[in-house]
Amino acid sequence: MKQRIRCRIGKYLCALTTLMVCASCGEDRSGEYYALISSKSWIYDVMQEYYLYYEDLPAEEELDFFLSPQEFLNAAASERDRKNGVLYSHVDSVSTTAAASRAVSENPTYGYEAAMLQAENGDYALQVLYIQPESPAEEAGLKRGDIIIAANGEAIESDDYATYVSEPTSACTFTLGVYDFDLAQMDSIGIVEMPAPRLVEEHNLLKATLFSIGNRTAAYILYNSFGEEEDIAQWQSLYTQLASAQPDDIIVDLRYNPGGYVTTAQTVGTVLAPAEASGKTMLTMTGNDKLDQTQTYLFDPALLPSGTSLSYQDLYIITGPNTASASEAVINCLRPYMAGHLYQVGTPTFGKNVAQALYTSEEHPALELWLTTFVLANSQGFGDYAEEGLLPDFELSEPYGNPLGELGSEEDLLMQPILIRMMTGAFPTLETYTRSTEVHRPMKLIESSIEHKPKLARVSHRPLYVHP
Repeated sequence: MKQRIRCRIGKYLCALTTLMVCASCGEDRSGEYYALISSKSWIYDVMQEYYLYYEDLPAEEELDFFLSPQEFLNAAASERDRKNGVLYSHVDSVSTTAAASRAVSENPTYGYEAAMLQAENGDYALQVLYIQPESPAEEAGLKRGDIIIAANGEAIESDDYATYVSEPTSACTFTLGVYDFDLAQMDSIGIVEMPAPRLVEEHNLLKATLFSIGNRTAAYILYNSFGEEEDIAQWQSLYTQLASAQPDDIIVDLRYNPGGYVTTAQTVGTVLAPAEASGKTMLTMTGNDKLDQTQTYLFDPALLPSGTSLSYQDLYIITGPNTASASEAVINCLRPYMAGHLYQVGTPTFGKNVAQALYTSEEHPALELWLTTFVLANSQGFGDYAEEGLLPDFELSEPYGNPLGELGSEEDLLMQPILIRMMTGAFPTLETYTRSTEVHRPMKLIESSIEHKPKLARVSHRPLYVHP
């Protein structure tokens, strides 16, 4: 690989006038420029061999090897490796990945997720989606569904998203409000004193409860990202609790889950899979024709503390437009084994059917290249959901600007059709259901913090070292 990098250096030395001048003075600058382009040359060479879309790579002379690693990857990546402005392949620093593995926020935060909304009268507001425990937002008493209409006495504007959600820097005072749909105006209902942002532990398995309705019991599980070892241990502990409780049905809420690690998805899938799936194919991952490789993940009973599958009747999975990647893989891979017993409620999922493998280099130890390497499919070979996402059995969107209800409760709009089916054996018609709910037309969604989360299906249990 060093020889290829030297050749690229030679091309740049010939192309750049300043370097030609230095060369005429007899000064050898190749070592300096080797350091500048070597990481990008390594990325390019890895992509030529392992990239799922290697045939779409631009020619060397069309690329600028003096860009930063992420900028270079953005320039080299195929259009098939992105959707809605999201590039799936990405470059991380080792420090970033280490922080993520500790489940601590990368930057100081208030510890809540929110959507930026615009009302019909043009006013902007932030609506809280969920709160992390032991966070400034929890200390302030902020709740899911709260609508923030002003900060420090100033009305929320369209460009306030970073200041008050994604990149806060100081304590502030929030004014909470409601939108009067009849008068088309925001009304203030109270004040919240928000402490200064800080690093917050991020809980992925945010809620797990048991409840009864009619003569049935159900477990509700809110899961917002597929983390690594800690998440696997939590799901195995949850399996033990479910095996003891023996609910009739299980509800897994993935509406805010953009994905994560494939090994964790395998554990989650195995916990939820019926006995007839035990030991059988869950997921296949197929690389490009150069790799000529397919990796298979099983519903592995060894991942279960007792080795015995759960016994329950129906699985309900709640989805949203940002349910993606590893989340979609779990749904898609369970479907062949749960016909007539798996029901998806919410909106179509994001539509990401590819996985990123980890590549590293001893010469560039600070970089981690997560490269789209595999296409995902279930045991029946189906993985064609990149365009439309996975379609729900009962389609329903969150009514932004209206009361959202506590997640997993009877007031949660996306829970209500599930509860109706648990009691009656059938979903309501959408027309009947719409008439029975007192929901105003939702406010316009401008952006949400969930949209900005990476859509991930990471394969990292065997980092692929590619030496220069």
